[in-house]
Amino acid sequence: MIGVIDYGMGNLFSVLKALDRLDVEATVTDRKEVLERCDGLVLPGVGAFPDAMKALNETGLKELVQRKVEQGTPLLGICLGMQLLFDESDENTSTTGLGLLPGRIVRFEGENASGEMFKVPHMGWNHLDQRHPSSVLLNGIEDGYVYFVHSYYLTTEDDEVVIASADYETTVPAVVGKGHVFGTQFHPEKSGPTGMKILKNFCEYVTEQTERGV
Repeated sequence: MIGVIDYGMGNLFSVLKALDRLDVEATVTDRKEVLERCDGLVLPGVGAFPDAMKALNETGLKELVQRKVEQGTPLLGICLGMQLLFDESDENTSTTGLGLLPGRIVRFEGENASGEMFKVPHMGWNHLDQRHPSSVLLNGIEDGYVYFVHSYYLTTEDDEVVIASADYETTVPAVVGKGHVFGTQFHPEKSGPTGMKILKNFCEYVTEQTERGV
């Protein structure tokens, strides 16, 4: 079963509906005893990074997520949930994240290298540039566009973490991952066939890992 983590921040039920369309057994919950039994976890999110980390800390869900990942449970972060996977964020104030992947979340400057202004937030459909097409999340995806809504993006010195990127006046990490921890800056449940395929790939990976007893 896939556990969609309810920590009070996000589009929980749109993710649940997408999983339901894929015929995946899933539940939205904040109950740690239920999440402990899940074979895979999804961490969605809409809102501010500091508020999200405060909620995860106060509910004890931060420790649960970190422990489950350490035990080998696959995790997928979506939008803000993806950003939370990393070391820290500059949003409003410097805030420590989950530290599951290396990197920092920073705000779009709103001005490109030529001094031209561009809109923030980044909102709309963008093409995915595959960096590591062999990733399980990109299985069966040759080309595709996905839907973004965000004002902050990932910077990292570890190029291996960035599975796919998009261009929005700068290179925006769009799909990230290492080991059994993954994330998408965009909303796969709102990104048409490409997004649904990425969700399906994650769920199939969870099933494979469970069957292998990982």
